[in-house]
Amino acid sequence: MPSVSKPHLRSLDFQPVSHHGRPMWLLRDPWQLGERQLIFPQALAQMLLLCDGTRTPEEIQSELAAQLGEEVPLSVVTEALAELDKAYLLINERFEAQRRRLLDDYRRQPYRPPALADLSYPAAPDDLAELFRQYGAEDDESEAEPWRGRGVVSPHIDYGRGGPVYARVWRRATPSILQADVVLIFGTDHNGRPGSITLTRQPYATPYGVLPNDPALIDRLAESIGPEAAYAEELNHRNEHSVELSAVWLHHTFHQAGRAPCPMIPILIGSFHHFLHNGAHPADHPPFVRFLAALREATRGRRVLAVASVDLAHVGPAFGDSFAMDEKRRARLADHDQQLMAAALRGDAADYYRQIWNVGDRNRICGFSPLYLMLRFLETSGGRQVAYDQCPADPTDTSLVSICGLLLD
Repeated sequence: MPSVSKPHLRSLDFQPVSHHGRPMWLLRDPWQLGERQLIFPQALAQMLLLCDGTRTPEEIQSELAAQLGEEVPLSVVTEALAELDKAYLLINERFEAQRRRLLDDYRRQPYRPPALADLSYPAAPDDLAELFRQYGAEDDESEAEPWRGRGVVSPHIDYGRGGPVYARVWRRATPSILQADVVLIFGTDHNGRPGSITLTRQPYATPYGVLPNDPALIDRLAESIGPEAAYAEELNHRNEHSVELSAVWLHHTFHQAGRAPCPMIPILIGSFHHFLHNGAHPADHPPFVRFLAALREATRGRRVLAVASVDLAHVGPAFGDSFAMDEKRRARLADHDQQLMAAALRGDAADYYRQIWNVGDRNRICGFSPLYLMLRFLETSGGRQVAYDQCPADPTDTSLVSICGLLLD
């Protein structure tokens, strides 16, 4: 039996899967606290919605039976709860002890290891450099005007789909990268609490070595929102790909130039969806206000390059839509994306937010929060678009993820 009388399920990622021809739900733990992954049949998965810390197992059994319209033995519920507990998926002392163990292990490491090396990209530096060269092979840089601005908008989609867009934006950002004193990477926290800012003092490693960080700057930023809040979800950094995929290109740029990298500060930003529904606004969110004030003060006089590691729309059946992305829908989406990018290029954080709010984020902009916060920090007023693409997101090419490359002055 679970160790709590009223089981409370953690925030998890639910993914539909087929098991022996039956539709099931995979419960994916973003922190990977245990070695086991659980799959639940659809009917039993309904009980997971009842595990909110307010019901006893007996009450869960009763409500589940009422929902299904049939008798559910208490043993079925208690056995399912026991499996959830074994996998550290319930909020209780056992889960908290395991979370603390893994966090201590993470912090004892000299650096944050690259989570995707040899999975999403080569771990060998020479192989990685060759792959990046291939992505930029058809890019004619002779037409590109020299750029020395302060902001980069780069994808965080996998390199296999986004490689040419990464190459175009990072190659054109090279002059600004090489003159920077510090690089800030604002990344989407796919598993973060709504409105969260999550820091880590662990420097990020890449196949080229370890990117240095700036512990004093990180500490000042943590103090602005409170260390407890700043590090509450630090384990998200361990496997989050949004910062890593930009950090690798950043390090590649220094490596190609034969230069030692400057410090890089990874900043994960949680979802903004609660702002869309509760009438509040991120411009008035006290942690954001304090964080931005501290960031401006702490970096005054330094040559700062800010990077938003973000994707744009996620649309089509793969993301729950009832429609396929045909040619007309793709064209309309491109128009919507262009309007969002235009707001970013103007440095107009308010209009960027307003556009997404007006449609209830129906296009699922994966860079909603980090790009907004970066625009607020930079307060820029110009820039250029260097790339845009719509990448397939299912085998039939009826779903897509849109991405872009922007340089902000």
